[in-house]
Amino acid sequence: MARSSLTDQPGIHELLLQALETEQGGIQVYTAALGAAQNEDLVQEWQEYLEQTRRHEQILVRVFEDLGKDPDESSPGREVVASLGQSLVTAIEMAVANGDPAAAELVAAECVVLAETKDHQNWELIGQVAAKGGKEGKLLQQAHSEVEKEEDHHLYHTKGWARELWMQSLGLPAVLPPPEERKHVETAIGAARAEQERKRML
Repeated sequence: MARSSLTDQPGIHELLLQALETEQGGIQVYTAALGAAQNEDLVQEWQEYLEQTRRHEQILVRVFEDLGKDPDESSPGREVVASLGQSLVTAIEMAVANGDPAAAELVAAECVVLAETKDHQNWELIGQVAAKGGKEGKLLQQAHSEVEKEEDHHLYHTKGWARELWMQSLGLPAVLPPPEERKHVETAIGAARAEQERKRML
């Protein structure tokens, strides 16, 4: 009896489909967010993240090709992810249309955090699957190692931006760029420490 393929398991295949859709939606979210960004440091940050997200999409397409699978395959879960991504783009566009640049920038930051939360989880799960080993596991591990650190950066840094933009909107002292940026945060522990140290930066 032939050994079943790791990525033929329905849950794993679905994860990969959703991960690819998340990256494709992320490209659209960052494109919309850049249209709302006001802070020059944030613009530079998101431009970098957009380029990295495009590369992450290419990495996943390569994974599909190497696995002999169709990167354009649809699934109910993938359709939901696509709908969520489009909703985030629509939210940013609505905020921009309302004519308050600062509010639109804040909405964009929150939408990026929402998108990156899903993206970050996808890659954490891919890392767990990769740990199963074998040829396919090695392929996924290679992709994971190329992407994981950048995904950490995207999530923790943009959460910092969203928090500080909220502080600014509330008339409270804000640290811009956020502590996560200044401390080059790459982990959840690092993000927690940066937030604790923000008072010293005011």
